[in-house]
Amino acid sequence: MLHLHHSWSWLAGMLSVLLGLVPSASSNISTSRPNILLLMADDLGIGDIGCYGNTTMRTPNIDRLAEDGVKLTQHISAASLCTPSRAAFLTGRYPVRSGMVSSIGYRVLQWTGASGGLPTNETTFAKILKEKGYATGLIGKWHLGLNCESASDHCHHPLHHGFDHFYGMPFSLMGDCAHWELSEKRVNLEQKLNFLFQVLASVALTLVAGKLTHLIPVSWTPVIWSALWAVLLLAGSYFVGALIVHADCLLMRNHTITEQPMRFQKTTPLILQEVASFLKRNKHGPFLLFVSFLHVHIPLITMKNFLGKSLHGLYGDNVEEMDWMVGQILDTLDMEGLTNSTLIYFTSDHGGSLENQLGHTQYGGWNGIYKGGKGMGGWEGGIRVPGIFHWPGVLPAGRVIGEPTSLMDVFPTVVQLAGGEVPQDRVIDGHSLVPLLQGAEARSAHEFLFHYCGQHLHAARWHQRDSGSVWKVHYTTPQFHPEGAGACYGRGVCPCSGEGVTHHRPPLLFDLSRDPSEARPLTPDSEPLYHAVIARVGAAVSEHRHTLSPVPQQFSTSNILWKPWLQPCCGHFPFCSCHEDGDGTPRMPGL
Repeated sequence: MLHLHHSWSWLAGMLSVLLGLVPSASSNISTSRPNILLLMADDLGIGDIGCYGNTTMRTPNIDRLAEDGVKLTQHISAASLCTPSRAAFLTGRYPVRSGMVSSIGYRVLQWTGASGGLPTNETTFAKILKEKGYATGLIGKWHLGLNCESASDHCHHPLHHGFDHFYGMPFSLMGDCAHWELSEKRVNLEQKLNFLFQVLASVALTLVAGKLTHLIPVSWTPVIWSALWAVLLLAGSYFVGALIVHADCLLMRNHTITEQPMRFQKTTPLILQEVASFLKRNKHGPFLLFVSFLHVHIPLITMKNFLGKSLHGLYGDNVEEMDWMVGQILDTLDMEGLTNSTLIYFTSDHGGSLENQLGHTQYGGWNGIYKGGKGMGGWEGGIRVPGIFHWPGVLPAGRVIGEPTSLMDVFPTVVQLAGGEVPQDRVIDGHSLVPLLQGAEARSAHEFLFHYCGQHLHAARWHQRDSGSVWKVHYTTPQFHPEGAGACYGRGVCPCSGEGVTHHRPPLLFDLSRDPSEARPLTPDSEPLYHAVIARVGAAVSEHRHTLSPVPQQFSTSNILWKPWLQPCCGHFPFCSCHEDGDGTPRMPGL
């Protein structure tokens, strides 16, 4: 009997352990206040990751998160470019609501020394979690503005938006940071400066000729000034690349510049060291850490250990290095005993770039079966992104959710998990994913999602409740070329309006449930519900527009221009230069 008693006790103990590992759909995980680690890649295509179908790129650490967690397969960014997408992510609101859009063609912040940025009256999830007692940190890319009126007011700085700690780039990596062939600013500025030089040089020569021949009654003063400005413009065109590097390619810790310009072979180790330091300092929690990778944006800065190791050139090397970084962060969580108490989320800010191609060389991401890419309004390739949630013992391992979800949903999700409340004084477009992740709800709370290109609404999707179909209506699409170097020839990133887009009347209609690649537009002849779907989505668009209120545009001409007095500088511009003591290089096992 004693032996039987011990057997039953052992079985009961094992059963309780096993039951403890199985998530309960009825358990209230919103009261557990977990640590929260948010990982966001830059310009990563959904097709670049193994767990989303890539068989030639090695991403074992991201794949492990999906294998042991929940994978979202219809996860949508609120914009197909960096700045507006990240604004929506942090606030849970379409970027048009916060003015992070423009009507003049500029769709992201262009300079660190510009006055536009995430408005001070917006509420980020970091601000709410900080109020709930969380230590909050952002490490990596910001790209949501810095200053308003002076170089030290930091009105748009992460520390003004709820983060206790910031280390990283206040701006963004770009091709110009490494004198890259795919320049994003230098070439355009050089062309403008050269044009102005030619104009002023012509004026100066005309005035000189007129003065010498007495045909133009003019003093030597305007001649000298015209010539002087011409010389300055010519010199500026030669040095503009170096000026951009010193103005925008810098690292900050909180309000202090630590690297200007950046030493790129040290950047990745420094970021990993900063992540490890934050986790160790705050391991007694709770904490919110947003790791916003500089990878995989051009110029694809990659450490020597990873160069030439992938099957996809420099872009593949950069992706695989980022996956290694994810692994290093996960190892730190393990070493500090934080894995089981931390909710991890991995995503990209938008789809991969089709513009970043040189001949047959890939410098941009692959968006899998989805059409289009970065900057292209409503096409799936520009807005469908990875979405992985990992929380051992709480979220079921291996669950795949195909319901429409949004990056904006992260805002109410983490607020709920932290025991906070979303703001009641404004429209929040995201919905908490907790019921969906738990399995308590089978359907997404999103019936409609709206897809903007700048301030222009290009498309909308309808998740029809009674049938489960996901309809997609396109009102405007960019004129792009899927093959060749670049998607919108001669335009850089595809435009949102003007001659570079096509307005569809009647609209294009796709059933993403049957045609996720958006390859076969439906017609009234091929789809009996065509007119009914178009009408229902049109009514939803009209209702949505009635919820919008006028707000200042952060990318207006006055906000987008570079202002010397707003330029952060370690020293005196343009002679900005400083570097952090020590190389901060972490140990790299196996490399």
